[in-house]
Amino acid sequence: MSKFENLIIRFARLDDANILAEINKSMALESEGLNLDFQTVLSGVKNLMLQIDHGFYLIAAIENQIVGTLMITYEWTDWRNGLFWWIQSVYVVPDMRNKGVYKALYHYVKEIAKNDTRFRGFRLYVDKDNQRAIEVYKKLGMTESNYIFFEEKNL
Repeated sequence: MSKFENLIIRFARLDDANILAEINKSMALESEGLNLDFQTVLSGVKNLMLQIDHGFYLIAAIENQIVGTLMITYEWTDWRNGLFWWIQSVYVVPDMRNKGVYKALYHYVKEIAKNDTRFRGFRLYVDKDNQRAIEVYKKLGMTESNYIFFEEKNL
């Protein structure tokens, strides 16, 4: 599955919230140049963890050091009478990139999805200029969607 025998993947716990908030802040700064407010992000992380019907976080760790994370949120699809799982907040620490951490997280979440009868598929969005991530997703069997993503921000 990954290139390490000592990689552990687990569901995040409330005591992981601070580190997840720090990781999310780092990710926003790295990927979009945004300096997010820590308390807002921390509240967002905790709120998801307390509302399991909205989603969950996974953590990849080696010897209790977090080396990667991802978040799953749910989208109801009336067309398919089930849930799309959105893969979000993907982060792998820089010195562990290209070593199979995300691949291990992705395979783990696929195994979890097999046990959810409401599951209808995965979706994610990626910056159109992030070619490295796009190639990773393609290598894992994901395909580009026919949909174009729109948004209206209220930051």
